[in-house]
Amino acid sequence: MIVVICSGGPSEELCSFEPFMKKEDVIFIGADRGAYRLLERGVRPAAIVGDLDSLTASERQKLAQANIPMEMYAAEKDETDTDLALLKAISYKPEKVVLTGVTGGRLDHYEAVLRTVCGLQQEHPNIVFEIRNRHNQMRFLMPGTHKIQEDKSYQYLSFFAYGETVRNITLRGVKYETTNEEISLWSSRFTSNEIIEQAHITFTSGICLVIRSAD
Repeated sequence: MIVVICSGGPSEELCSFEPFMKKEDVIFIGADRGAYRLLERGVRPAAIVGDLDSLTASERQKLAQANIPMEMYAAEKDETDTDLALLKAISYKPEKVVLTGVTGGRLDHYEAVLRTVCGLQQEHPNIVFEIRNRHNQMRFLMPGTHKIQEDKSYQYLSFFAYGETVRNITLRGVKYETTNEEISLWSSRFTSNEIIEQAHITFTSGICLVIRSAD
């Protein structure tokens, strides 16, 4: 099962929902204004989560008319609406959670999402957490060996250390291969690699933020 969460970031930053709409085992969740974004694109979410403080009165009315289950929260709370939507997504026990509508607009929300997703990826290693927008896919990798399939829609592949140095990183199946090197915390050296066919990344410690990008 895949759970797709749409948050309330700028509409032009959202990923395409069409590939997910064609699959049977996909659940959509709207986080605050993200629920309205889904309805605008003909997607009916299974649940709406948040305080709905970013919606206009007419938008709230349209959501109410759609008769979608809502989990309402007070505006004054410790968690963000996206945090609450992520917890809801995990309750479905999915194989993958895709998050969109979080990379544009407010940078504080974007940074909060990165930290939450990184923490959840460590807590739930059996679930793939992925952040998407129109031009990028992002995820965190834990130590071990990982395969990254070629996708011509995302030509460029970049690696960054998140929180601590990534050690003994070996890259194969990419244009610029490495053997037992490291990505220091402030390094940009591993930006804009390219997959030849299928990429393999192996490292022994640290957390690696992987970004796949299109021009």
